[in-house]
Amino acid sequence: MNLGLLEKMKVAHESPIQYTLHLDQAIAMNELLGQHIRMEWTGKIVCSNCGKTTKNSFGQGFCYPCFLAAPQAAPCIINPELCRAHLGEGRDVEWEAKHHNQPHVVYLAASDSVKVGVTRADQQFTRWMDQGAYQTIVLAETPNRYTAGMIEVALKSVLTDKTNWQRMLKNELNLDIDLVEEKGMVEDVLPFDLRDFISGDDAIFTFEYPVLSYPKKVKSVGFDKTPIVEGKLAGIKGQYLIFDDERVINLRKHTSYEINFEF
Repeated sequence: MNLGLLEKMKVAHESPIQYTLHLDQAIAMNELLGQHIRMEWTGKIVCSNCGKTTKNSFGQGFCYPCFLAAPQAAPCIINPELCRAHLGEGRDVEWEAKHHNQPHVVYLAASDSVKVGVTRADQQFTRWMDQGAYQTIVLAETPNRYTAGMIEVALKSVLTDKTNWQRMLKNELNLDIDLVEEKGMVEDVLPFDLRDFISGDDAIFTFEYPVLSYPKKVKSVGFDKTPIVEGKLAGIKGQYLIFDDERVINLRKHTSYEINFEF
């Protein structure tokens, strides 16, 4: 039995991607494929920022006061165009400078359609694997989060910035997507002042996930309504565990939940 607070699984860019879940010890999740696992929520949630016990989790692991005040939960996490770090402003100026006033990339990700997204340059592979992307390409390289966000906003009229998580989990892929071609087309949509940030690197990255079988229908479960989640592990994609009866659970959504994990 392994007791601990949930956090998103660590990922390693291998073929297939290697997943590690850290509780009171590191659990190599790929090795559990095809095995029966059992997760039981103890009923306890501990804020990932201040460490206090909270009745509810906000914004992936925060108590409500920290959700309102912590830089990790600032509005620009979801909407990077709202970032003020490049101006020396933010909820925590030092934290913002370290994490947001740093090189970022705008990328295109292919699955059933093409998605545009933003992430810090040194986190791009982690971000791509966490969202369950099939293929990716860097569209633009920027000096900060704000500029990357402005490029993303400019492209929202032609591209989605949301991942269709159900289609992602069913592995519904559009294999006709050519990311180099898509990159060339979206460049023309950008205002001229943002085109200077277009990346000259057209490398395409492809990701393979450890999945024995994909669900045809997806049934999402969570600890709030189902404190015990167990079954045979059929796969891992993004931050989801897939069971052989087509149930799925998003572990990242349950950040800071205390669970017992058995296998």
